[in-house]
Amino acid sequence: MTTEHTQQPEQQSGHTRRRFLAGAGAGVAGGVALALGAAGGAVAAASGKRVAVLGGGVSGLSAAQELAERGYAVTVYEYYDTLGGKARSMPFPGTAAGGRADLPAEHGFRFFPGFYRNLPDTMRRIPFPGNANGVHDNLRSGTEALFAREAGRPDLHFPLRRLTTPPAPGDLTPSWIRDQLLSVLDLGTRLPAHEAAYFADRLLVHLTSCEARRQDQWEKTSWWDFIRAEEMSEEYQTLLGIGQTRNLVATRAEVASTRTVGRIIIEALLLWGLLGRGMDGDADVDRVLNAPTSEAWIDPWETHLRSLGVEFVLGTEVKEIQYEAGRVTGVRVSARGGGQDRTVTADHYISALPVEHARLTWGSALRAADPQLGRCDVLQTDWMVGVMFYLRTPTPVVNGHINCLDSPWSVTAVGQAQFWDGRDFSRDYGDGRAHDCLSAIVSEWDKPGILYGKTARECTREEVVAELWAQLKDGLNDSGKTTLTDEDRLGWFMDPAVTGLGGGDPQNREQLLIHPTGTLYNRPTARTKVPGFYLAGDYVRTDVDLATMEGANESARLAVNALLDADNSDAERCEIQELFRPPEMEPLKRIDEVRYRLGLPNTFDLG
Repeated sequence: MTTEHTQQPEQQSGHTRRRFLAGAGAGVAGGVALALGAAGGAVAAASGKRVAVLGGGVSGLSAAQELAERGYAVTVYEYYDTLGGKARSMPFPGTAAGGRADLPAEHGFRFFPGFYRNLPDTMRRIPFPGNANGVHDNLRSGTEALFAREAGRPDLHFPLRRLTTPPAPGDLTPSWIRDQLLSVLDLGTRLPAHEAAYFADRLLVHLTSCEARRQDQWEKTSWWDFIRAEEMSEEYQTLLGIGQTRNLVATRAEVASTRTVGRIIIEALLLWGLLGRGMDGDADVDRVLNAPTSEAWIDPWETHLRSLGVEFVLGTEVKEIQYEAGRVTGVRVSARGGGQDRTVTADHYISALPVEHARLTWGSALRAADPQLGRCDVLQTDWMVGVMFYLRTPTPVVNGHINCLDSPWSVTAVGQAQFWDGRDFSRDYGDGRAHDCLSAIVSEWDKPGILYGKTARECTREEVVAELWAQLKDGLNDSGKTTLTDEDRLGWFMDPAVTGLGGGDPQNREQLLIHPTGTLYNRPTARTKVPGFYLAGDYVRTDVDLATMEGANESARLAVNALLDADNSDAERCEIQELFRPPEMEPLKRIDEVRYRLGLPNTFDLG
């Protein structure tokens, strides 16, 4: 590797048990999955029903697993030559030496919040050598998040371990929640007292709002307006507006749906996570994998699916869902990058492509058959792109994620080697000189940076990397300490899905669904009006309501259940585990439902 080696484009619980009804008898998924491996093909062939899954990302692989476990013959068609979609990791070509693997790279770091429950259930059912709970046992908890500030302002180290003495159920009252929020804001921020109190009161409004108010009033209200950021200090805007939206889900606070931000980021991720309510077993708030994603999860998943009889057709581009006489008649595909078109057929079809690619495959006749497909055209995506920095010395920074709150490009990062307890970075990867990888993400591509005064879209790849490194140092190298040095940086890798930087037409093949106000109304259901055609993906309407791997997995379960219903199958339906709803809030929500019908504001909404 040269001095600047760059990459150019190119609690298992009872409810998680599954019955294998297509001639395989009954068994516990995960524990029995290994025994089923050799018989997987025979099990799949037993039903005689064929399913084409279009896309090999998290939603596609999740659907394939649920279907194969129920005896369907599944073929997955994937654009890339590898599986996993945005979740996959990839080798940094040409960096290996001395019998090591290439340096690991990725689209962006993976994050498995404790409130994920559907995806962890699937992970428990993917066997992994030495793990009683499959690849789920490869998850590791982060202990804190670092909110890094620039210009010498004190950083905020936010603990992410659940409270050791959480309140008893009867003690979880609005006043208790308000007191806890004020305590955190008082200790960790420089917010004026009246602004902290106002924000705490706004959260109480959302916590006690009925579902009708959330889906109507708060879905139409931006987070920025809901917390009145425009009237508050710059510190308030940065911490509670931008820091909770752009930096985390690539959506601007000025347009982000209050329903989504309040329900997922504030309630599920932070509040209920820290209280340990509605979590995946005894999980903490923040979890990452103990090795590169494909090694720890995607590759074992592929192996398991093949053992169940799933077939994969890689390097294949889906061109068109063909529709005629009231049903899908086939899918036109071709080899990626060219080649003769061909048509593939099946008894059922699950479109598990990202929305920006899926909607290109829906022709006018198919759209006319189900109007919700046309509404997907207004769903918005944006860029959230990863860059890996390879370092000479271990540089963990913090045992969790880093959020550079003041960075104009909304930079987040994680030091990865500290979590890879099954790996020795310098022994296993590259040429032995790199001892760590700092995986960073740029979420804001339309604001000027601090080095060149250009937006990220206007920069060349080299300029993006230099600007990103400068913004990381700006957040981490202050308050009398130096965390990152230029001498320590060996090289970098940028997500190859981004092309054309520095030219007139930059492109990103792997974008992220964002959640401006009104997004909920245009998200389609997994079940369509077209017989034999179903949707899966993080854009599909799910309970989790956020573009996440959890949402992708939940949507796949919904699609499979719809398919089973259409087949009048007696197979057990996929369980959908919804977000935690604290019973202590239900009486207040019922009161709010009455007030909402009467046109009155929420009890705690004092304006």
